[in-house]
Amino acid sequence: MKTLVSRVALATVLLGSSMLAVADDLPRIAAPKDAKVFIVSPKNGATVDKTFTVKFGMKGLVLKPAGDETPGSGHHHLLVDQKALPDPALPIPATDTVIHYGKAQTETQLTLTPGKHTLQLVAGDKGHMQFNPTVASKVITVNVK
Repeated sequence: MKTLVSRVALATVLLGSSMLAVADDLPRIAAPKDAKVFIVSPKNGATVDKTFTVKFGMKGLVLKPAGDETPGSGHHHLLVDQKALPDPALPIPATDTVIHYGKAQTETQLTLTPGKHTLQLVAGDKGHMQFNPTVASKVITVNVK
């Protein structure tokens, strides 16, 4: 039994190590020249209702759903109250505050608690990886009533 546990532990360590090695080798697609993403609305410093619309903009990239192989294409990811961009060596995570729009959406309804919040867009490629260099909007602040 002790040998079996040791082998399982060793296999777990090796598998975890190999997964990290693969994650470090994920290729980042070169960003098209002058590619950018931006928040169309609300404007920086705007006061908004608890539920409000965020409209996304993109230039220099073709807006396509995740998984689409079209060269020079990507889709939006909205970061809410993030202090830093996600690790560019890994796929952009999907969380409550890193929201994927992999169906090529150009807007969303967002509901936030009252107070100040930050919003930022990051473009992702077909596999939710950041481009190289990263294509991200300026961080804006909204005041939720």
